[in-house]
Amino acid sequence: MIDPVKQRQLDELAEVELGHEILTNARNELYLSFRYLDVALNSLGFAADWTGQGVGTDGFAIYYQPEHLFSIYKRSRTLVNRAYLHMLFHCLFCHLNGKGEREKEYWDLACDITIEYILDGLYVKPVYRHQTSYRREVYGRLAEKRKVFTAEGIYKELQDMNLSAEQYGRMAAEFYVDNHDRWEEEAPPGVQMERQNKWQNIRETMQTEMESFGEKNEDSSRNLLEQVKIENREKYNYKQFLRKFAVLREEAEIDPDSFDPVFYTYGMSLYRNMPLIEPQETKEVFKIEEFVIVIDTSMSVSGDLVRHFLQETYGVLGESESYFRKINIHIIQCDEEIRSDVTITSKEEMEEYMEHFTLSGFGGTDFRPAFEYVNGLLNKGAFKKLRGLLYFTDGKGIYPVKMPPYDTAFVFMEDQYEDISVPGWAMKVILTEEDLEVT
Repeated sequence: MIDPVKQRQLDELAEVELGHEILTNARNELYLSFRYLDVALNSLGFAADWTGQGVGTDGFAIYYQPEHLFSIYKRSRTLVNRAYLHMLFHCLFCHLNGKGEREKEYWDLACDITIEYILDGLYVKPVYRHQTSYRREVYGRLAEKRKVFTAEGIYKELQDMNLSAEQYGRMAAEFYVDNHDRWEEEAPPGVQMERQNKWQNIRETMQTEMESFGEKNEDSSRNLLEQVKIENREKYNYKQFLRKFAVLREEAEIDPDSFDPVFYTYGMSLYRNMPLIEPQETKEVFKIEEFVIVIDTSMSVSGDLVRHFLQETYGVLGESESYFRKINIHIIQCDEEIRSDVTITSKEEMEEYMEHFTLSGFGGTDFRPAFEYVNGLLNKGAFKKLRGLLYFTDGKGIYPVKMPPYDTAFVFMEDQYEDISVPGWAMKVILTEEDLEVT
């Protein structure tokens, strides 16, 4: 008679072998369909967890409760493939590190909806699954507010929906795939940074391979590539970005860094009123002097977001250390033609403009008239040294071909823009609602 403890050990060993085999087969099948995921697919190990619930990951391994995994496999191999890819995408899009101060339940749901939306857009046999009418309804409702689905954006939309407990439960059940408990487990800062750097490197490599292999032209992978590109984009501090347009000039201001206070105090003590060295009365500073802000006033751009953008920009420019006492800032409103141009030469004029700010236009979008207009101002001598132009837009319009003689940045709101046609000579800045403190 076999010892019960030994029998249990043999049974568990058999379950581990079977569980690993199921996940290995899923990984191989996914690799054949998604060659650009080769590094990512091999970046998660497998570990059985009899005390856990369902399947889940910590960014290093996939943990599975054997009976749960077997039940999924019996229902459909496709469900196993989707679960594997679902957890992999959570890692790729930094969902494990992104909760912060957010409510866990809504953050978990937002992450699941984001990933399932990507998977539902992959019309590939190993992961294809017919969408329920309820799922399509949820996608449609969110798509009315978000051009691109990200966990951060969907989290905000879910909170705005004011879901009842019953509505939340139904939605969570529809999109539930994996257990997120291991996301909450505390890990040493070094381990968290290791995980973050690991998946960032994988994601950047993945984007390169997708673009190199032509995946961007395949409908089934286009949405995934767009998500990867969004996550890989450099995150800007808006205040620091505006400093790119600053110029170096002397101002009448004591420069405490230009002299040695030891000699100053020594001279004052030795000769009473004769310092050996005095501070310079001028100081070289980087500040914003001449600048152009263009607002896209087409029907596709939200007036509230425009106002928040201007308020944030004004908040940065309004700081005493940000711009000279005498400035030359043009705020231009343009859709398919120039609607207004207001010249700001002082802080008081900026405050007056913001107090009575209104939008005008609401036609189609053509970026060329704004550049032609600014180039005309340059030719007329309206600027002495124009440093740059900011164009706040959703990106859907006709861009100029020729590079202007000043720095240009197109500013977009995350989840609400298209930047496919932005010329290579222009900078692209993607702001989040947190950057503009939108409530």
